[in-house]
Amino acid sequence: MNSHRIMAAFPPAADQQVTLDNWRQHPFSTWAFRNVRELLPTANIACSPEPTALSFGQRYLEDVSFADPRGNTIGVREALNTSHTDGMVAMHRGQIVSEWYANGLTPDTPHLIFSVSKSIAGTLGGVLAGCGKIDPDALVTRYIPEMEGSAYGHGCTVRHLLDMSVGIRFNEDYMARDGDVMNYRRSTGWEPPDPSVPPTHLRQYLQTLRADGTPHRHTFHYVSTNTDVLGWVYERACGMSYAKILSHYLWQPLGAQHDAYITVDSRGAARVAGGICATLRDLARFGEMMRNHGVSNGRQVVPSWWIDDIRTKGNAEAWSRGDLTKVFPKGNYRSKWYTIERGQTPFAAVGIHGQWIYVDPANETVICRVSSQPLPMDLDLDHMWLCGYHAIASRLGEQIAHK
Repeated sequence: MNSHRIMAAFPPAADQQVTLDNWRQHPFSTWAFRNVRELLPTANIACSPEPTALSFGQRYLEDVSFADPRGNTIGVREALNTSHTDGMVAMHRGQIVSEWYANGLTPDTPHLIFSVSKSIAGTLGGVLAGCGKIDPDALVTRYIPEMEGSAYGHGCTVRHLLDMSVGIRFNEDYMARDGDVMNYRRSTGWEPPDPSVPPTHLRQYLQTLRADGTPHRHTFHYVSTNTDVLGWVYERACGMSYAKILSHYLWQPLGAQHDAYITVDSRGAARVAGGICATLRDLARFGEMMRNHGVSNGRQVVPSWWIDDIRTKGNAEAWSRGDLTKVFPKGNYRSKWYTIERGQTPFAAVGIHGQWIYVDPANETVICRVSSQPLPMDLDLDHMWLCGYHAIASRLGEQIAHK
C-alpha cells in the first residue's frame, strides 16, 4: 500500500484506517508515529516561554559516503531515502548544518521517539539527584512501598533501574504476539484489550513482575518496565505527574521550543519508557545540551558530574553478560545512555523503529534521526547508520579543522 494514501481521505477507507491494531506496523506507522495524539491519550510536556535560539549554517553533506558493515558503499542521501527515515538533523558546534524531512514530518511536528524516552528519563534523574529530590542509591521501596514482593523489592535500587541491571523475569521480545511485552503494552493502552484477560493498568501491572534469581547489578538486562518504575519513583519524590516533572526540571530549562507529549494509560500513568513525542529540533537542543556537559544557552540544566558519570561509569562486565552485545559488542550503558564503544567518545540514545540521538563530543557533532522502520530492531540498518553517523561527524570535524 502507498503510505501517502493512509488517513488521507475523510473518513478513510477501511484498509487505510490507522487503529490500535495496526499503528506500529508498516506502512501505517509512517502516519501513526507523527500523529500519536490522535490514537492514544496523552499528557502535555510544556515547552519554554523563552526557547533556546538555534543558528543555521548549511553544510553540504549529501555527498558524504561510507562503507556499511557488509562493505557496500552508500551515500547519505541514498541512506536517508532507503531506510524509512522520517527526519534527520545534524548539528555542529551548536549550529544546525543539515536538516531533512520526509513522509509528512515538518520541523513543528512531534514524532514518537520510543526508547529515546528512556535516555530523557535517565538525564532527568541527574537533575533530580542534583537538587536532592532522589537518591540513586536508595531502595525503590523507599519511594514505592507497594513494590515490596515484586522484582523491584529484594534490594533493588534506583541505580539498578537507571542502569537496566534489575534481576527480573521478563522477555523483551517486540515481535511476540503474547507474553510479557503484549501484557505490558495492554497495561499501557498501546494494544486493544483482550476480552479473555482481566483489564489492568500500568502501575498495577508493574507490581506483578517477579525476580529471576539473578543478583541486581550482575547483568545488563534490557527491560522497559524498569524505566516506568523509575518514572513512578520521580512522581513520588516530586509529588507531581511525570509530564509536569519533565517540563519543569528539564524541557523548559533546556529551552525547548515546542510542547512535547507522552502517552498515558487509563489511570494517567505515563509510558516513561517509550511514549514521548517531540520535534527533531528540540531533540537536537537536548542532544546539544548533553554534548555541552548539561549546559544549554549558558545555563547548567543537568549537573556536569551526571554527564561525566554517564560517559565513564558503565559496568562493562554486566554489559558483556547482557542481551544487546550484538548491537554494541564493546559498548556500555549508564543512566539510560549507550556508550557505542568503550574508550571512544560517541554516546547515544536509541529507540526501536530507528530513533537516534548520536552525540560525538570529539567532533563536536549531534545527529538526531527519527524513522518508521518496519522492524522494531533492524541490526543491518542500525549498523549501517552507525557508520553513517561516524562519517558525517568526521566530515564536519574535518571541515572545521581545514578552515
